Amino acid sequence: MIELPDLAAGGLALGTLSALALGGGLLRSRRRLAVQRAEIARLRGQLDGVLQMFTSEVEHLAAQRVPAAARQLTHPNVLVPGPLQPRTSSSPLGIGLESVLRSLRAELVAQRTRIDAAAQAGMRGATREIQAALYRLQDALRKLQQEYDEPELTQTLFQLDHENEQSLRRAQVAAVVCGAWVGLAREESHLVDAVTGGQARLSGYHRVRVNNHLEAGTALVSHAVEPVAIIVAELLDNALRHSAPDTDVVVNLEQVHHGVCVTIDDAGVGMTQDERARAQGLVAGSEPVLLTDLGDPPRMGFAAIGQLTRQFDLGVDVSSPSAYGGVRAVLRVESHLLSHVDPVEQPPAASAPRSTRKPARDGTAVSVASHGFGAEGDDGASTAVSGHQSPRDAGELPQRRRRVRATGEEAGAPKKQPVRRPADSAAALGALQSGTAAARAGDDTDQTDVEGGAAR
Repeated sequence: MIELPDLAAGGLALGTLSALALGGGLLRSRRRLAVQRAEIARLRGQLDGVLQMFTSEVEHLAAQRVPAAARQLTHPNVLVPGPLQPRTSSSPLGIGLESVLRSLRAELVAQRTRIDAAAQAGMRGATREIQAALYRLQDALRKLQQEYDEPELTQTLFQLDHENEQSLRRAQVAAVVCGAWVGLAREESHLVDAVTGGQARLSGYHRVRVNNHLEAGTALVSHAVEPVAIIVAELLDNALRHSAPDTDVVVNLEQVHHGVCVTIDDAGVGMTQDERARAQGLVAGSEPVLLTDLGDPPRMGFAAIGQLTRQFDLGVDVSSPSAYGGVRAVLRVESHLLSHVDPVEQPPAASAPRSTRKPARDGTAVSVASHGFGAEGDDGASTAVSGHQSPRDAGELPQRRRRVRATGEEAGAPKKQPVRRPADSAAALGALQSGTAAARAGDDTDQTDVEGGAAR
């Protein structure tokens, strides 16, 4: 029989063991709870770090990356910064932020294209009205020139006509940049006439020296005449604007294997490598150009050249410096755009320099002046070769070459006698008159397209 003290001792021992077991369990629970609390604190710290990094990346996206991506559309040299933490580039966060940038670029391009298309449509309408008004003014001035022979009035009319011609060129260039038709569709013409025609549209035409090394009768097909004249005018305008007023711009017309090259050299300030690359991209016409890419105010010359080179399969290169220190521009006209006209039946304009390859009537070579507006008679023969005294040498105003109008003069109408003027006035007026006449030869039948607003 178990005695009471033994039972008490056993119970006490059992209680002690139970208390010890419960204490150990409680201690282990407290330790696990401490570990869990530490893990929770660690995870909370990580989450706070992720949230802070996400907030920083979003703020960096809004403040730096989005504006840079927008500027890059107009300035390709602008660099778009990457994420603040490079390790996030491959993370879901980095991938999501890049998706935001791509969507933003696509939307900006779409909106810029839409807005630019609306601006071009508005400018096309405005330039069409301006061109029609300038053509009407040109007709009025031409009628006055043919009606009156008073020398001082004639000189004033010629000057007004030339100013109007320059305004018409600017309107035409703006229309071409906006996708409009060139406005004129001429008959086959001597290539040298197209070159001197473009020269005559500029205020500094007297600084241009044209050397014609083409075979006599080298001509352009009808649809290439006006584009070539516009391109030459814009290249010459760029050369004249960026060179000193006491220097010349040299133009050489050369026969090459696959066609003809018109090379323009100036002694101006030249272009940097970046400027030359941008200019080459514009004149190549490989991609459409937005008006907002042309500056403020827009510089449309090279953009118009690019439109025409793309539309008419011409080639222009401005990537080479000139031997004179400025810029060399080369217009290449392929053989399929060339034609041939009989230089006897259809001679070039009297203002055009004669070809160095064309022999004189006595069989000797003709010495050709390099100036585009040489002292030549109305029959097209150089006074140095013919031996006859020119109207300029005699102190007379060079004879105006009249066109046959559909409702006006007959082809055989007699010409008025030239008016005598001092030699210096005759030289200036002769150059102005013959140059503008060559520039718009054949446009009497084409102005109705612009005035009527015909869609091309």
